[in-house]
Amino acid sequence: MKIDNWLLEILACPACKAPLRAETEADELVCTSDSCGLIYPVRDDIPVLLVDEARKSA
Repeated sequence: MKIDNWLLEILACPACKAPLRAETEADELVCTSDSCGLIYPVRDDIPVLLVDEARKSA
């Protein structure tokens, strides 16, 4: 997964507006909020920031 740092700085979780953290091994973006914790997929280096596509962290 290749997402530029400047893009990560402006991306936010659509559900709670918290910053996102990149999980490069899993090609995912993880919400940093403890209460939300949604995990968004990255497909072909494009973040899919749809709540319906996200999964809940374990």
